[in-house]
Amino acid sequence: MAATPSASPVSRLYKTIVVGVPYLWLVLFFLAPFLIVLKISLSETAIAMPPYVPSFALDSISGFWANLQKLDFANYVWIFDDPLYLNSYLSSLRIAAISTALTLIVAYPFAYGMAKAPDSVRPILLMLTILPFWTSFLIRVYAWIGILKNEGLLNQFLLWTGVISTPLSILNTEIAIHIGIVYSYLPFMVLPIYASLERMDGRLIEAANDLGCPPVKAFWAITVPLSLPGVLAGVFLVFIPAVGEFVIPDLLGGSGTLMIGKTLWDEFFSNRDWPVASAVAVVLLMVLVIPIVLFQRMQARAPA
Repeated sequence: MAATPSASPVSRLYKTIVVGVPYLWLVLFFLAPFLIVLKISLSETAIAMPPYVPSFALDSISGFWANLQKLDFANYVWIFDDPLYLNSYLSSLRIAAISTALTLIVAYPFAYGMAKAPDSVRPILLMLTILPFWTSFLIRVYAWIGILKNEGLLNQFLLWTGVISTPLSILNTEIAIHIGIVYSYLPFMVLPIYASLERMDGRLIEAANDLGCPPVKAFWAITVPLSLPGVLAGVFLVFIPAVGEFVIPDLLGGSGTLMIGKTLWDEFFSNRDWPVASAVAVVLLMVLVIPIVLFQRMQARAPA
């Protein structure tokens, strides 16, 4: 049996670059900012610029380890002692979960219709799906203020049709936040589900129908399980940014909305308490990352 020829230096260099570039990207734009935020979260608040005093420095290895032993986690203790932050986390998770479920309910039929559309129509539907991204996110959210306010387009239409006799108070409520999140993040749910449904072999449904399986049962027994990877990808793409969303709750939810994104903004820019705000951000990251990592490990260990 002939020996397998070793890869050439050019091939090894190419593989190293292909694998190394994503890791370099993660180090520069995820790990490094996270370490900076983690360092600030372990610092003390001060009236200065920047408004904190670092607990340790990287001037020398001995000095680093000496300062490391004197780290103070008071900011994290403060977070778990103050009910404001716990309520912000819970409220953000609840609103994001409800909005993600509503987005899935809207996106799945949309993606299913796109996957079943003729080949000549699919590019048009895809373009219409991503068309909102061509407009500024802030402008799109501001547009919903004109639609949902008491004298807005929605109330004017409902009053004109006689459906209601007095304007509905939708703006500055949690309902407005759900509407804004569903509208803003709908393409992130539609596209992964469409990709899964578009790759599905249609002969499976035909075989199920030939064997006497009703269309509804075939949909739940074949189509839905095969589209689960796209559903899970869409759920993560919507849920994770929705938890930390700031613009939509601030503009559509009003001052009474309690979400962790607004709490972070207040701590950074109103209270200028960078250490506490950084601690809030680190805890939020842990809340989102740890379940995702555990889920991925469970998926990897699951039998094919």
